[in-house]
Amino acid sequence: MGTFKKLAGDTALYGGSTILGRLLNWALVFLHTRVFVRPGELASNVEIYSYIGILSVVYTLGLETAFFRYATRYKEEKQDYYNRTLSLVIAFSMLMSGLFMALSPWLARLMEYPDQDQFLRWAALLLAIDAITAIPFARLRVENRAKRFVGAKITNILINIGLNFFFLIFCRDVYNGEYLVGLQPVIDLIYYPSIGPGYIILANLIANAFNLLQLSDLFAGFRFRIEREQARALLTYALPLMLTGLVGVVNQMTDRTLLKYLLPADFYPGLKAEDALGIYGNCYKLSVFMALAVQSFKFAADPFFFSRAEDKNAPELLASVTRWFIIVCVVIWVGISLNLDVIGLLIGPSYRSGLGVVPVLMLANLILGVYYNIAFWFKLSDKTAYGTWITGVGAAATLLLNWLLIPVIGYMGCAVAFLASSLIMCALCYWLGEKHYPVPYDVASAVAYIGGAGLLIYFATRIEISNLWIAVPYHLLLFILFVGVVVVAEHRTFSPLLARLRGRVRLG
Repeated sequence: MGTFKKLAGDTALYGGSTILGRLLNWALVFLHTRVFVRPGELASNVEIYSYIGILSVVYTLGLETAFFRYATRYKEEKQDYYNRTLSLVIAFSMLMSGLFMALSPWLARLMEYPDQDQFLRWAALLLAIDAITAIPFARLRVENRAKRFVGAKITNILINIGLNFFFLIFCRDVYNGEYLVGLQPVIDLIYYPSIGPGYIILANLIANAFNLLQLSDLFAGFRFRIEREQARALLTYALPLMLTGLVGVVNQMTDRTLLKYLLPADFYPGLKAEDALGIYGNCYKLSVFMALAVQSFKFAADPFFFSRAEDKNAPELLASVTRWFIIVCVVIWVGISLNLDVIGLLIGPSYRSGLGVVPVLMLANLILGVYYNIAFWFKLSDKTAYGTWITGVGAAATLLLNWLLIPVIGYMGCAVAFLASSLIMCALCYWLGEKHYPVPYDVASAVAYIGGAGLLIYFATRIEISNLWIAVPYHLLLFILFVGVVVVAEHRTFSPLLARLRGRVRLG
């Protein structure tokens, strides 16, 4: 139970702060979809951030996980591995970003945004900073300095949000003479209306640059070192993981890069392909809670399981953790999906036609989270090449299904393709894992929870209730009933906890 408490505590700390940060970031969805009323205005932003997501995996070369592996296995050499991994990331990031900045005019024309090459230069700098700070952030996790990690992340988010409101609201209003006209000469120096959604990237860049200051003490003892033999050993372990992560991110981001090109003209009456991309990209953000649960768990689980790699009880522990991970994620899935009529109010009215993709995207992220859980077998057994093959199959399925489905069902095809590829990867990983690193997973429980939740969401959303005063209590009641079923089904776990709580109340 002590190991569960440790993992649960770390997950709660990482998860609570991450959820708080993303909730604050949701203010940006509310802001962006109202400042840029026409969905097509945010199309380039959605596409550029898709490429940022893909390239961020390439920039770190998988060395974040390699640092975890070697720093926990050879604790006395942690500083040496820190120097080696960070040196490789710095050298590669500077090379890549320099290349992208030089090619930005050509890349902007290729993406059909010829006047936005400056946005791509900012994105290149953003990628380099993110990659360089990834290793210091990994060190904080290895050293169990979760509070420091969390504080730096939340500070970054608050700065990013503040700068978004500063550029998109304050500067715009002063520039237009709505108030504080005396500041116009100063605002004229930093605000140009033609930049528009580019300020979203600039705000992100400035906020992330602040991370270099926040983590400056972690660079104090750093020594730049690239030694051929050690670098080869690190990259031999890391590159398959990088390829796995790359294919996985491509798997998730491909839809936003293909939608604009595969959607037939006039598929959505009155909307251009850029508008459809803007709608889908911003509705995608509403599936953030499931992605948060997965990310929060990964932050805590990586150091947790690597530190117990030699434990003979590791397979049973992994099975138990995966089971509870699924239960928690299913509860989140039901809670969000049943209440989209309220949550959907966060985005502007012209974007709400895409809300139907959210439950599908959340389920896809849930299945992907299960895949990340059961994928620990090839990390713990040093068979990382399997991850590359598995995610390669998933990416191929994504590309094929997007090509087949987008012309037929529009952006819902993107969501269905993501879900199908996640299922394929999860099934393959489970099958191979049972051969190489058997784990006693409770498959029946997982299928029952996910299937039951899916049926509830499907039938509940078939009943349309336009009056929020009726819809909200009705959906809340369904959610409470579902949670009640979970508690009853898991009474063996909850009964001792409830008994302890009753005992404390009596003592109090």
